[in-house]
Amino acid sequence: MGLPNIRVSVDAVVFGYDSKEGLSVLLIKRKVAPFKGEWALPGGLVKEDESLETAVHRELEEETGITVNYLEQLYTFGTPGRDPRNRVVTVAYYGLVRQSEFDVYAATDAADAKWFHIDDTPKLAFDHEQILAAATKRLRGKLSYEPIGFELLDEKFRFSDLYHLYQTIYNPTGEKKIDRRNFKKKFLQLGILEELPEKVSEGRGRPGALFKFDKEKYFALKERGMLFQV
Repeated sequence: MGLPNIRVSVDAVVFGYDSKEGLSVLLIKRKVAPFKGEWALPGGLVKEDESLETAVHRELEEETGITVNYLEQLYTFGTPGRDPRNRVVTVAYYGLVRQSEFDVYAATDAADAKWFHIDDTPKLAFDHEQILAAATKRLRGKLSYEPIGFELLDEKFRFSDLYHLYQTIYNPTGEKKIDRRNFKKKFLQLGILEELPEKVSEGRGRPGALFKFDKEKYFALKERGMLFQV
């Protein structure tokens, strides 16, 4: 009995955050069979001479034209039959970026590439809906053990901007609201925000304070982890 012929691939779930649009995911339209013309996550087979990390960054660049500095390994998906061509095990990665900083386009290996709001995604090829669901669940769970916001908000921001970021990721449909007053109290207790003397108008009410992250404390807390129940 010969050795099994198993191929390894990588897939990337790149979430994009925009203060107006909310949470989106980057998808590509497949250029070749199987599932030609259907939407899917960026990804492809790993070459013999490259690492998983190199492969996922290469596939992102080849299919969407973008480079994402940091992607975190999510999970390995290997159900038989997930790829109709042959036995393929895929290692999925995910990341969260500021959407406005990326000009996506269909590069050499895709027919199209664009952002879709997380609640308005098309039917996906392969088992990519399962991968996207797992990544979304992991991202929301991450809110409880890692501070999020430094890379996604402006250098100076209103507290309402930070609240909106967490609310969008936690529950983008808005069905469940994070208690705003309790959220602010808990977040300020982390000691990673610096309140600035500058004020900015927020509608009809009195001007509100601007904040910025204390970089040193932010990354120290991110490194050791935290427990933060929204």
